[in-house]
This record gives sequence, C-alpha cells and structure tokens, in this order.
Amino acid sequence: MFQAVWVSSPRSWALRESDCHCDSKQRSWKSGFVRTIIQHPHLRHDSKGPRKARMLKKIQICLCFFFVSGILYEISLLSGCFFSYMPMPKHFLTPEQVLSLGKSIIFLETTERLEPPPLVSCSVESAARIYQDRPIILFMKGLTNDTALDMNSSYTAFSLLSSMKNVFIFPLQMETVFQETPLSQWYNQVVPEQEKNWVHVSSDASRLALIWKYGGIYMDTDVISIRPIPEESFLAAQKSQFSSNGIFGFPAHHKFIWDCMENFVLKYNGNIWGNQGPFLMTRMLKAICNLTDFKGTEDHSCQNISFLNPQRFYPIPYPAWSRYYKVWDKSPNFNHSYALHLWNFMNHNRKAVVAGSNTLAEKLYKAYCPTTYEDLIQNAELRDFTQSED
Repeated sequence: MFQAVWVSSPRSWALRESDCHCDSKQRSWKSGFVRTIIQHPHLRHDSKGPRKARMLKKIQICLCFFFVSGILYEISLLSGCFFSYMPMPKHFLTPEQVLSLGKSIIFLETTERLEPPPLVSCSVESAARIYQDRPIILFMKGLTNDTALDMNSSYTAFSLLSSMKNVFIFPLQMETVFQETPLSQWYNQVVPEQEKNWVHVSSDASRLALIWKYGGIYMDTDVISIRPIPEESFLAAQKSQFSSNGIFGFPAHHKFIWDCMENFVLKYNGNIWGNQGPFLMTRMLKAICNLTDFKGTEDHSCQNISFLNPQRFYPIPYPAWSRYYKVWDKSPNFNHSYALHLWNFMNHNRKAVVAGSNTLAEKLYKAYCPTTYEDLIQNAELRDFTQSED
C-alpha cells in the first residue's frame, strides 16, 4: 500500500510503501538490540588505545543517533502512520500513482476549456482546504500529456490550483479510464458528435469508472466543501427517494458502482438528460433498498450504503438556486451540511460572484476559497478596471 505524505515544499509530495500494522515485538527486539550495544560496548584494554578509543566513541555516537531515530520511529508508528519527508515533485507523479493512494477527492472537467472558471476553482480549493490529508484531483479533458501548464501558466486559475500542495491536475483520458470496466465497449461504439448530452454523459461514465477503480469521493465542480464528509460509502439525496450523482463516495471495487456501470450500458439513452446520472443512481438504489421519506435531518442507511439527507449537500434546492446569488438579511449557518451544491447547470444567465455584492455566494467564497476570491474575483475586477482606464 502506498501512502501520500506532505513535505515542506509547496509542490512536493512523496510516496512510500507503508504498513501501519507492523509487528510491535519486532520493533521492540530491534530497539532492545540497539540499547544493548549502547549500554554494553565491551571496550577492551589496548596499549594503542587512544586512537581506537576515539573510533569507538564515534561508533557509539552513531549508534546513539540510530537509537534515538528508532525511538522517534516507534513513537510515530504508535500515533499512526507518520509522514515521510522525502520530497517528490508533483509533476513526476502519474494519475495512477496518486489515485492508488486511495481516498482521493475527484473532480472532472469534460469540456475542452483549460481555464477553470471561478466556481470550479472555488470547488477545488475548498476541498483542498477541508481535506488537507487527501489528494484532490482535477481531471481535464482539454489537457494532454504535451500541454505545458504549471504554476507559471498564463491561466490564472490553473496556476492558482497548481500551487496548492495537495491538488493534482491531470489529463482526462477516457479510453484509459474505461479500460477493464463494463463501459469500455460502450465507449468504443458511441459516437460523441452524435450525442445530445455528451459533456454530461461522458462525465457520468468517467466518475463511475474512476470511483470503482480507485475509490474515494466524486464531487461536481460547482460544489463548495465546508466540512469533512464522515461517510465512506454514501449517496447524496437530492430529495426524498431521489439520489443525485453530483456527490458520492465508495471504496474501490464496490459492487454497487459495478452494477451502476452495467446498468449504464444496459439502459443507455443519451437523449434523456440524467438517465445515466441521477436517474441511474436512483433506480439502482431503489433496486436494493426500500426508500422512505426523510422526516427531519436524519440520514438513511441500506446495504451498508448511507443515503445522506438532502440537508447535507442541497439545503437550497434547485428551484431556489438563484438564492445563492442574492443578499440575505441573515445568512444561513448550514450546520447540517458537509458541502453546498450551487446548481451551476441551472445558471443559464451566468450569474457570477461580484466583489462587494454581499451575496451569499460571495460570503461562501470568502470563507471557503479565499485565494480564489482574492485572485479571480477581487484582483480580476481590479485588472479590468485598470485596463478600462488605460
């Protein structure tokens, strides 16, 4: 098993093989052996002693060093798996290496654009801040292995996200993602140019394949994280008896996700929006669970899958999505929520966060993605004003 760890360099991670369940007897034997050597060095009298004595003293100092290191290592094992400080620049890591760390937070961009808009940047940044011990991965279809973009990119949002130590941005290579899944044959037969909702359908398929292969949490790019999700296997209720697919999480190789991929292909109809998305999740959940209405803020559970209350992610339902872009007399506290879905799909008029507007969305940006707010909202407006003056 590989474990991701932080280092002091803002763009460096490291991989190391680790086992948090090491044999405590074996560790005690090793440290005891070192202690025996230090405490009983068995120095013998020698007429040529001074030089040998100095050498033995150096050896003893070295052994003391290793002994102290051993103690620190044992303490680290007792407190969980200790972070390694061996740096590895992020650009040397492949998607598979990062995904194999497990517990990734995955975002997808299935259009060709290379400059993430402010809401996408806010979604990724907020996740990076809430889940600081987990890799945050943004897959972008417009990226290729030959695309030279980094922290110094002219794309402001790309540069901003690349500088975050636990954020990784990779090309979305669907042919690779779908390999060894039920979606592979479908992908090889479908004609994207003839698909009415290809951007959404391809995203629906990609998130299923990635979560099945590697596990973790998938989030839409219009979701702002505000506190950690405590569940491992979960679906998010959009309303009673209806599941979204905008946020869900499962461990790798979970049967529910495999069954969803099989049903995706079996019931495929790209002309019906959501047929491979929320409607798929709902019909698959109903096939194994007796869904009932939510009475309050409680969650439901069935077959070891948590069906999370609409308050967890959708406290403002989609018919009222525009309330995020309005000024509230008293802002809600969202005490029952883990993240907030801003329903960007409904935002046909492209309402945006404006600095100084005091809207709910602006307050969320300030609180949960302050770097995005400063660089892409405040500074962008300042740059636009300066250019207009020129």
